[in-house]
Amino acid sequence: MTDIVTLTAYFAERHRSGDGFLADAILDLCDEWQIATSVMLRGIASFGPTQVIRSDRSLSLSEDPPVTVTAVDTAARIGSLAEQVAALVDRGVLTLERGRAVPDGGRPDDTVRLSLHLGRRHRICGLPGYVAVCDLLHRHGFVGAQAYLGVDGTVAGRRCRARFFGRNADVPLTIMGVGTNAQAAAAVDELGNSLPEARFAVAPVAVCKNDGRDLQGPPAADSAFQALVVHADESSLSDGRPIHRALIERLKESDHASGATVLRAIWGFRAPGRPHGDRFIQLTRHVPVTTVMIDTASNIEATYPIVDELTRGEGLVTVSALTGMLEVHSGRRHGALDLGDSNPTQGG
Repeated sequence: MTDIVTLTAYFAERHRSGDGFLADAILDLCDEWQIATSVMLRGIASFGPTQVIRSDRSLSLSEDPPVTVTAVDTAARIGSLAEQVAALVDRGVLTLERGRAVPDGGRPDDTVRLSLHLGRRHRICGLPGYVAVCDLLHRHGFVGAQAYLGVDGTVAGRRCRARFFGRNADVPLTIMGVGTNAQAAAAVDELGNSLPEARFAVAPVAVCKNDGRDLQGPPAADSAFQALVVHADESSLSDGRPIHRALIERLKESDHASGATVLRAIWGFRAPGRPHGDRFIQLTRHVPVTTVMIDTASNIEATYPIVDELTRGEGLVTVSALTGMLEVHSGRRHGALDLGDSNPTQGG
């Protein structure tokens, strides 16, 4: 069984490193290390330790939106990359998450998150690749899946960035789905025929709520840090407000949440609904949105009642353990990026 590790960085797009932008510096490192897959996503809302909300409703978002950069490869490669990335970041959050290359561990009914990356223009049986993959995951019984459009990244160790004039066929996009081990195994087996070079990552995740139904609370912490994720639609409302915007505002006002980021997908579904995305003739956007909260396990537990309240009508809520988390702000570092070696990248 091959261990796969995912490194994710959360920061503002215009944050700099040396003479350039931090995002470019991180992706240059991914290119240098020939990381199997990396992708940069732009968010639509966020807040962090400064308690400043970045939102696509404000003019400033076009100048400095929240972004994430995710790199996926073996533990050895990501461990070395994480040390160098941590040295570049003076404000932001870094996380590490262990997974497997294929769903070959655990019980068949254990819940997992399956992720993979495709080129923007990749097609499967005549359909856009992300549409075909979401259809397949829906058919296999996944409770949800989303496809996120990347703007830069590496594919098979080669840098591929989006350009204003160009087909951008190879720029990566990310697809994530939540299902059981058995469903993930069946999906990977079928997708392997259409995507022989795809790199899959499978990580355990707990489904806490689905469409207002309470399934379980946040699981007992088996690590110091966790990721709480809320999947909804951009049109999903709580007391007349979009759920993702209400989450950002309420979490910011709480005493425990240190930050959250909202990503807009281009396609996806939450069961039993069908896969969907933007349509030309509609008054409101009907695309999936994902709110990600990265924090200590104790803070996740303390803020869960807010999430529970705002998702009482709809939404898919998951919690997963993180191998490591490093928060950097104003020169202060909290947490550690530790894969179990003797020299973790630590905060002071």
